[in-house]
Amino acid sequence: MALRIIGCGNVDRGDDAAGLLVARRLHALGVETLAVEIIEHSGESFSLMDRWAGFENIILVDATAPSGKPGQVQVWNARVERLPEDVFPCSTHAFGVREAVELARTMNRLPQTLLIYGIEGKQFSFAAPLSAEVERAVASVVERLVTQVSESLIHNPQRSPGDNLS
Repeated sequence: MALRIIGCGNVDRGDDAAGLLVARRLHALGVETLAVEIIEHSGESFSLMDRWAGFENIILVDATAPSGKPGQVQVWNARVERLPEDVFPCSTHAFGVREAVELARTMNRLPQTLLIYGIEGKQFSFAAPLSAEVERAVASVVERLVTQVSESLIHNPQRSPGDNLS
């Protein structure tokens, strides 16, 4: 498989579950039948780098720090731009998504394509519910990813779904 989608987060911390929920919904929709591998991950950097090893195309989905626009979705192409420090702060991990990307960049271990979907969270406290804004954003990201994977197969049926992501 040339494309792996990684949903990051913690289901016990409110909006931090966003990436995991995207992965679970994609799995429930059967996106894996389109030659896409979907996994869930905590977001811990060293382990995260291992999860994209061997894959040319990675899409990673995670919650981002609050900045006043809960549910806002941003997409970064990590091959061509650095992730902002204030968007992916280290939370419960010693090192997180941003640190994994920048360490992999330094070590020349970034995949060919690394798209990061960030869903701005609102509440991250233990046992907090998912906010309504993030719930809507999760649904939107799922729809976008299903469309992206499907369109790449329609335009190039002989190629893998990840071949047109960059």
